[in-house]
Order: sequence, then C-alpha cells, then structure tokens
Amino acid sequence: MAEIKYKLRKEDLVQVIAGKDKGKQGKILKVDQEKGRVIVAGVNMIKKAMKKKKQTDRGGIAEIEAALHISNIMIVCKKCGPVKIGYKIDGSAKKRVCRKCGEVL
Repeated sequence: MAEIKYKLRKEDLVQVIAGKDKGKQGKILKVDQEKGRVIVAGVNMIKKAMKKKKQTDRGGIAEIEAALHISNIMIVCKKCGPVKIGYKIDGSAKKRVCRKCGEVL
C-alpha cells in the first residue's frame, strides 16, 4: 500500500472536528502515514489493561490516547482558529501558511 503525504506533522496544534471529542485541542504525538491516523495528546482517551513488565512496574488499567483518523482533525492558526493549510514558496523554501490570514504555520 502506498504512503500518502499529509500536510499535518508531529508537534502541530490541532483541533478535533468530528467524533466524541469534537472541539478538543492538542499537539500531534505521532502520525501513521500508512493507516492515515494520528495520535493527539489528551484526546480520544481509552482504558487499556497493562501487564506488569518488571517487578517495580504497576500493572492494572491505564488511560492512553487512541488514534484518530486524519480527516477528523484540523490545524489551528494562532489568529483564526481551525483552518486549511496552503503553501507559499519564497526562494527555495516551501512554507505552510494559513489560508485565511496568510500567517506561516
């Protein structure tokens, strides 16, 4: 299966636009390009049974972030809020910009 290039990257501030956590914001922790999914900090929390790995570890139920589909999130501009991403080329550098105000993201 071919990898698709996405406009979103790790450490981008994003907002959830669909699903049970609609409206929540967080930073992207991981982008899975093959599956088209992202993990956002503090969003889509699930409970997972964790086994003890070492004697010092605590087993039990832990809350971790589950992956969201990339179509359910939008990048957040500091001025405008959730926006689409455009591109501007200055010289040899290609930069991601806000489609509303033109600020570099």
